Amino acid sequence: MNRRDRFARRLDLTHGRVEISHGGGGRAMAHLIEDLFLAAFDNDWLRAQDDCAQFAVPAGRLVMATDSHVVSPLFFPGGDIGCLSVHGTINDVAMAGARPLYLAASFILEEGFPLADLQRIVESMAEAARRAGVPVVTGDTKVVERGKGDGVFITTTGVGVIPDGVTISAQRARPGDAILLSGSLGDHGMAVLAKRENLSFDAPIQSDTAALHDLVAAMVAAVPGIHCLRDPTRGGLASALNEIAQQAGVGMRLREAAIPVREPVRALCELLGLDPLYVANEGKLVAICPAESAETLLATLRAHPLGREAAIIGEVVADAHAFVELETAFGGRRLVDWLSGEQLPRIC
Repeated sequence: MNRRDRFARRLDLTHGRVEISHGGGGRAMAHLIEDLFLAAFDNDWLRAQDDCAQFAVPAGRLVMATDSHVVSPLFFPGGDIGCLSVHGTINDVAMAGARPLYLAASFILEEGFPLADLQRIVESMAEAARRAGVPVVTGDTKVVERGKGDGVFITTTGVGVIPDGVTISAQRARPGDAILLSGSLGDHGMAVLAKRENLSFDAPIQSDTAALHDLVAAMVAAVPGIHCLRDPTRGGLASALNEIAQQAGVGMRLREAAIPVREPVRALCELLGLDPLYVANEGKLVAICPAESAETLLATLRAHPLGREAAIIGEVVADAHAFVELETAFGGRRLVDWLSGEQLPRIC
């Protein structure tokens, strides 16, 4: 008798809902794993159904990153919590200059959550992982009582390897370095907010969620001496640059006119009193490199589909206070401080 015969009763993926028994370790949980997760993520590691995955690792330094995803709403223009959970962790690994190899995924499901929505999320994850070439090789599922989980939370962990000779860290930023941005700011945060608040526009705002590891690989190949990479997610560009400045003990000088922001995003931010510099992104990166390599790196970014709107937006300066400053379009200068509080909750 094969596995399918033993689990003859299928999940009702059209009308069914998550039940407490789906996290209880018994037959119902086995059905959930077999008919939903294995069907979507299918690979040799998962088919073994061990409590861990065993895999070979190429030569180089290992990188591991983990990220939890609690976005609301779960589905938004340009993406959903599923693909976001894959892209977010892949990007965390890639920001070290590493090649992502494998992912693990953990699900916290709320009792009563529609199985059709869960299938949609899992299939989105699986498609994102396939496109990225980074398989989900192990995972876990828990179910909490109705009212205690807000649908679904997903934690993903990624493992990657850094090639020999590549050292990318915030601590390597130096005065005189150029600061580059791979594209327009705020698309993800504003897409989620617009969906959450049922706002509609003539030009819909789409999330920029994407896996950036191929772009990073091209950048490292062109400019092996990149000093720092960072994806400006929660807290946006402002928080990312303040983090780097603090870690490296340097200042930053940005040029407002050079920072790309799409007009619908800019208009919505103005309407709601938000600053695009603090809005979350899920498919953009900041690169800091020696000034003499900036034009080469910019050309590499613009040659890639995920970097066509790339720009040199400022430079690193000597500053014992580690301030980030913005030269405004009107010729003035203002401090770009850390994000205070939570500008946009449940955004990624």
